[in-house]
Amino acid sequence: MKSNFNSIIKSDAPVLIDFYADWCGPCKMLAPILKQVKDELGDAIKIVKIDVDKNQPLATTYAVRGVPTMILFKNGKQLWRQSGVLQKNELLSVLKGHLE
Repeated sequence: MKSNFNSIIKSDAPVLIDFYADWCGPCKMLAPILKQVKDELGDAIKIVKIDVDKNQPLATTYAVRGVPTMILFKNGKQLWRQSGVLQKNELLSVLKGHLE
């Protein structure tokens, strides 16, 4: 996953990584919000979900201590990071700020 992950985050378009776990209640609340955000932004952004239980080394590399944790990358650089659930409008506001 790691080499594949590195190629994903080096995209010219912003990539929002959602570190989640199947057992996490807030992660389940975030899933439909992410779908709405993707529906609204379309191809302007890529959203990738990563299960921390199945990708422990990756979660450790990015110091993911709690789920959900979202990290926004563009050209391999981390632009933004947030733990916890954001409402759709809050998340759209943050993401649109990085969509130049």
